[in-house]
Amino acid sequence: MSEEEYTEEYSRNPDAAIQRRVKAHQLQRNVRRSKIKLNRLRMFLRIVLIAILIYGGYRLYHCKMWYVSATAFNSIENKSLKIMGNKITPSYKILNELRRTGVEHVPIFLMDTRELAKNVERLRPIKNVYIRRFWWPARFVVMVDERLPVLTISPSEDVAPIAFFAQGGVLIGRDYMPLNPSYKTYLVLTYGTRGDDYRNWDEKKVSRIEKLARMIEANSGEKIAYLDFRDPKDIYVKLQTTTLRIGELNSTTPKRVSEIAPILEQVKKMDKPVKYIDLRWEETYYIKLE
Repeated sequence: MSEEEYTEEYSRNPDAAIQRRVKAHQLQRNVRRSKIKLNRLRMFLRIVLIAILIYGGYRLYHCKMWYVSATAFNSIENKSLKIMGNKITPSYKILNELRRTGVEHVPIFLMDTRELAKNVERLRPIKNVYIRRFWWPARFVVMVDERLPVLTISPSEDVAPIAFFAQGGVLIGRDYMPLNPSYKTYLVLTYGTRGDDYRNWDEKKVSRIEKLARMIEANSGEKIAYLDFRDPKDIYVKLQTTTLRIGELNSTTPKRVSEIAPILEQVKKMDKPVKYIDLRWEETYYIKLE
């Protein structure tokens, strides 16, 4: 009701107009009270919801399922840890490196695994380490990428290899022997003496030997049993059917071994046993009989 309408009604019937005005004001007060109560209820519900979220977050943060067991690195049998890809490196060596850092008492999704990976990469056979974290239940999967073996080292064909060279010319010792049979390497016989100590071989030297072996197999069509580097100035290569005398490894070696196939065909037709094929000279070759 507008002020003009109220004035007109008041002039006609004062009591009714006053009563009507009182009821209107009372209704407005009731509406305001309802709004205030509703706002207070909403505020209360917000506070309750925030409290529930805080409490739920606290309980969730401290849930045991988020935490890796403190004994995760004590045994390979622990369900909180799985190691994959280690054909060369024993699992106990990886566990020893993981224990250098240990397990942080924080939820796994907050755990920094870079130091763990760095520790495992200290092991010579390992090239890269990837550590995956699974949240429920909390556990680690350590995936290692190992260096590929290319040459195994032994003092004699009758002695098991005592070391091996991996790609990149990395020498890895007897702690990681014997190799998994799935790795196909070239056996190199050497005493490891002064002058041509295999422990001083670099990546270039290892690569040259590997390339020589591949070239001989490709040209001969036979597998190599071993390469004899015990006298680095008089190298022998044992094939399945005969032996090659290579002499010294130099720039003429690739040319000298590139024509093995016709020589082997000739040797197979011979009635007398052959001791070795002498390939020390670039322009000619000799077949040494027993």
